[in-house]
Amino acid sequence: MLIKCGALFFLSSYIAHYTRLRHRFSQISVFNMGTSIKASVLALCLLFLLSASANSASNGGLIRVGLKKRKVDQLNQINGHGVSTQGNVRRNFGLESPLIDSDTDIIELKNYMDAQYYGEIGIGSPPQMFTVIFDTGSSNLWVPSAKCYFSVACLFHSKYKASHSSTYKKNGTSAAIQYGTGAISGFFSQDSVQLGDLVVKEQDFIEATKEPGITFLAAKFDGIFGLGFQEISVGNAVPVWYNMVNQGLIPEPVFSFWFNRNADEDEGGELVFGGVDPDHFKGKHTYVPVTQKGYWQFDMGDVLIGDRSTGFCSDGCAAIADSGTSLLAGPTTIITQINHAIGAAGVMSQQCKTLVSQYGKTIIEMLLSEAQPGKICSEMNLCTFDGSRDVSSMIESVVDKNNNGVVHDEMCTFCEMAVVWVQTQIKKNQTEDSIINYVNELCDKLPSPMGESAVECNSLSSMPNIAFTIGGNTFDLTPEQYVLKIGEGDVAQCISGFTALDVPPPRGPLWILGDVFMGRYHTVFDYGRLRVGFAEAA
Repeated sequence: MLIKCGALFFLSSYIAHYTRLRHRFSQISVFNMGTSIKASVLALCLLFLLSASANSASNGGLIRVGLKKRKVDQLNQINGHGVSTQGNVRRNFGLESPLIDSDTDIIELKNYMDAQYYGEIGIGSPPQMFTVIFDTGSSNLWVPSAKCYFSVACLFHSKYKASHSSTYKKNGTSAAIQYGTGAISGFFSQDSVQLGDLVVKEQDFIEATKEPGITFLAAKFDGIFGLGFQEISVGNAVPVWYNMVNQGLIPEPVFSFWFNRNADEDEGGELVFGGVDPDHFKGKHTYVPVTQKGYWQFDMGDVLIGDRSTGFCSDGCAAIADSGTSLLAGPTTIITQINHAIGAAGVMSQQCKTLVSQYGKTIIEMLLSEAQPGKICSEMNLCTFDGSRDVSSMIESVVDKNNNGVVHDEMCTFCEMAVVWVQTQIKKNQTEDSIINYVNELCDKLPSPMGESAVECNSLSSMPNIAFTIGGNTFDLTPEQYVLKIGEGDVAQCISGFTALDVPPPRGPLWILGDVFMGRYHTVFDYGRLRVGFAEAA
């Protein structure tokens, strides 16, 4: 029973991250925000788990805030996750990236089940300590406030007390942030923020006075430390790491992540501000330019299953590196193909199979007659749009405000996916019956509304590698790296690291390379040169 609870907690944790993804691109309001939280009963298991503590140490000028991992068999009792940051730099060893030396400050990360990485910071004078998620997908710093009276979550986390700090300055501007896993609201304050031995002065941050829902109640962290660009900062607040650069606390406007995905080790990883640690990667980084400031967004090339191209991103796709997201998310169409290839079992969609039985042969005939793929579904009167949009969310119908409130129906979505799937099989010269059977199999593998897909733990050896082309180089993930295993022996459960997320144009299609990817590849965020770099993690 206890092991089951541990596994359910992991599911609720990664589902929560998936839900947050679905709302990454919704509007963030500064003064007023509605809250829409889909709390899973699975998260209730969290209430029976104890919180992990963060350790801090200084060694040879390096300042580390402990990120520790907990073994799966410890889930019944306790858990954790973390990150590290910063330093003076050298340009040795033929590397383009700055390297940390003995003057560099580092924040170590804690790791909770490879799903949450958090570390410790201080706010105020003397510093009041908080554990935070270091999140490249948002830009604000927030922690619970001592004035949070009516949210149960605040009772279980550290709270900032302005009256206890000699460097506190009142601001008072209202603020609110909506995440997929929940919403927080409160007001801005200003104070010093400490990371290891570094002290960032006069930093604006949010005191959260409301944290509704079960998500933040069960979270292992107190708040979130945003590492995105100021362009997506609520209230246009200057991000902490901007001020680290502006105040001359770090030599280079660079930070880098190393996540330790070895479940047998306590160390969770490091976030390094000011450079990179050469002990954390092998070879050289592949750098790609940031294409849109806000998230750390860049252009990604092809997606491969085994050694075969899916063709989905042959003309390029947008992607972001997101340390605050546990899994790897992409468009439903291709994620379904990936999960099919690795034998992941999602929730069967009868609507999808109905679409195939009614229109499958027609789609094949139209593609063979060289009809425009993007217009096939509208020509069959299944879609209002004529191919100017990509696949919308299959999970829930959405209203596009830019299209006069017309609802993009699920049958249209299934049709658009079927066209892509059929097209790939036609290119392989498959027979009509083979194509229909293949598409029906993909329908069986469609993920559930929350994105869960399970795999057989004893099948890892037969699963293909999944690879992504970035900057002309191929970055692969082995089954051991993209499958998350919970428990041991007969009670072990394995979860696919791929989850579906459909972001419509112009921002999408969009891939979110979360901790599953960043755990395999050491990631450098270079603000000075506006680029992101990836190298094999050591």
